Amino acid sequence: MRVISLAGSPRNPSRSTALLQLSQRWLQQQNVEVIPYTLHDFRADDLLHANFNSPDIKAFSAQLATADGLLIATPVYKASFSGALKTLIDLLPERALDHKVVLPLATGGSIGHMLAVDYALKPVLAALKAQEVLHGVFADDSQVVLSGEQFTLAEGVTARLVEALESFYLALNRRKPATLKTATSLLARQTA
Repeated sequence: MRVISLAGSPRNPSRSTALLQLSQRWLQQQNVEVIPYTLHDFRADDLLHANFNSPDIKAFSAQLATADGLLIATPVYKASFSGALKTLIDLLPERALDHKVVLPLATGGSIGHMLAVDYALKPVLAALKAQEVLHGVFADDSQVVLSGEQFTLAEGVTARLVEALESFYLALNRRKPATLKTATSLLARQTA
């Protein structure tokens, strides 16, 4: 199994990226191949000027086309997910998440931002034709604490994250894979 992870925070380190990195390690312990991406892997000019022909965007799309799932993390700003992440998502092909299972992760300043995942991020992921967008995990800033170079999660967040990852792993195993013809045509369109 192959999963793409995407850190949607413009900051590094960040709380949402900490959730993502812990999730990557958990998946790797289950023998899932994880290919990590961050917003910093893409040129700002390509994102800002909607360069659909960017080699970085095309390479990301090609990796995504051959993956089984997407693990995506974002901070919540102004009751929505990261604008920089939205800019990247807007450059993906229309069916970029076809036959993919997606697990969204998010952090925000308060518990009041928890619904941003359901009302802002999930509809965008569904518009990219994700086969299944799971419930996901939200943690407020007080639940993800930076100590030196390490992040510590509150006990409840750790339990919710593991439960979500177990569901993600099961969903990856039961997902309907793209047919060879579909995968080949998707890849051809994305690299054209």
